[in-house]
Amino acid sequence: MKSSRPFLALTMGTMLLLPVGAATAASAAPTAPAAPPADHSRVVGEQPVRWTPHVLDGAVKDILRIGDTVVVAGSFSRVAEAGGGRTHDLHHLFAFEHGTGRILRGFSPNVDGTVTSLAPGPGRTVIIGGEFDSVDGRDSEGLARLSLRDGRAAFWFRASLDGGTAHRVASDGEHLYVGGDFTGVNGVERTALARLDARTGAVDEEFAPRVSDPRRSVLKVQELALSPDGRRLVVNGTFTKVDGHDRYQIAMIDTADGSVTPWSTSAYAADCDYSLMQTYMRQMDFSPDGSYFAVVTAGGPKVKPGLCKSAARFENTDTPDSEPTWSNKTGGDSLYSVEITSSAVYVGGHQRWMDNPEGALNPGPGSVAREGIAAVDPETGKALPWNPGRTRGHGAEALHATSGGLYVGSDTERLAGEYHARLGMFPLS
Repeated sequence: MKSSRPFLALTMGTMLLLPVGAATAASAAPTAPAAPPADHSRVVGEQPVRWTPHVLDGAVKDILRIGDTVVVAGSFSRVAEAGGGRTHDLHHLFAFEHGTGRILRGFSPNVDGTVTSLAPGPGRTVIIGGEFDSVDGRDSEGLARLSLRDGRAAFWFRASLDGGTAHRVASDGEHLYVGGDFTGVNGVERTALARLDARTGAVDEEFAPRVSDPRRSVLKVQELALSPDGRRLVVNGTFTKVDGHDRYQIAMIDTADGSVTPWSTSAYAADCDYSLMQTYMRQMDFSPDGSYFAVVTAGGPKVKPGLCKSAARFENTDTPDSEPTWSNKTGGDSLYSVEITSSAVYVGGHQRWMDNPEGALNPGPGSVAREGIAAVDPETGKALPWNPGRTRGHGAEALHATSGGLYVGSDTERLAGEYHARLGMFPLS
C-alpha cells in the first residue's frame, strides 16, 4: 500500500500501529483520515468486483480510498455507472462509494487539467496534484486541497506552483511532499521538490534538499514515496546529484532535517532509453513495515542491460552503493506502477512477461506470461501464480491496496477477461 495513504499497516497478518513522523518539528503524527488497514495476508482474487464505475475515455492516473470514499484522478471526461447505468460528464476527478460503486454527485470539482496524484489531507479532505491551472475558477496551479463532502477547494490552502507540474504528492497528515518539474512554490524557490504545510500550503523553508544536474532535458522529480513512519522520503527523476552528492536518478532523504542519507545505488546509472524519455524511473512504494521499498522502470524500444523495464527491491538502510535484493525483468516492456502488501508486490504496466531476464521482446527461458499486471513474491522476487490479465494499452498507472482488495486504474477496458473500463478492483475474498 502507498505509504502516503494508510497509517496503519499489517505485517504478515498481525496489526502493527506505525508511528508517523519523528518527534521533531519537521515530522509529526498524521491527522488525515485513511482507509482501514489492508489485511493482505494473502494475494487478492483474480475475479474483479462488478460494482466499480467505468471510465469511458482518457486514462486513470491515481486512486485513493479515504474511509468509504474512493477518489479517482486522471485525464478522462466521461464516467458511467456500473452495469451500463447513467453516464456523467466528470473531468479529471470523481469519487464513488466503496462497496457499491455509487458515484458521489456532490463531489464535482471543476479542475481544468489532468490530475496525476492524490494524497489524504487534514480532516475530510483530499490533496490533488497535476497539470492544471485552476479549480472551480480559482487560480490553483498544480495543487489544491478539496473537501470530500462537496469537492470545494479549501480557501485557506494557498499553494500554487511557480510554473511546471506536480507529478507526485505524498502526505503524513501534517506535511505535504511535492515532486515535479516546477521552479518554485508560492514564490519561494524550490526546484522539483518541496515540502508544504498540508493544511495551509505554506512552504516549509527548513526542508530544502537540492536536486541538480539533470541527465537529460529538464530537472524533474518523477516520483516519490514516503515511508510508513514518515522518516524517509525516496525520490527519483532526471537528477544525478542531491546536495552535491552523486545520486543517479534516485535518492533517499531524511525528513527530519531534509538531508540526503548515505543510502545510494548505481543500479540506475546505465542508459536504457531514447532521446524523448527524460527518465526511465517510474513509481516506488514502501512495504507496510517500512523495511524495504520497490522501484519499477520503463525504457526505450531496445532491450539493454541494467534495470531497464524491471521491478526491484531495495532495503531501507543507510548503505552506500546498495544493490537490489532482487530484480524481476519483463524482457522489454515497461512497468509504471507498484503497490506493496504483506503478501505481494503488485506491478502494472504494458508487460507481456515476468521472470524474463533473458528475453528480448520475446519470452526467454523461465519466463511466465503476465499481461499488463502481475504479483511478485516479496522475498524471492519471482512472479506469483496470480494472473488475471488485462488489455495492455499504454499501461496500468494506478494501483491502490485497501482493506477490501486492490484497485487498478489504466487506459484500457478489459480486466480479467471482462469489461471494466479503465477501473476495477480485485477483492480479497
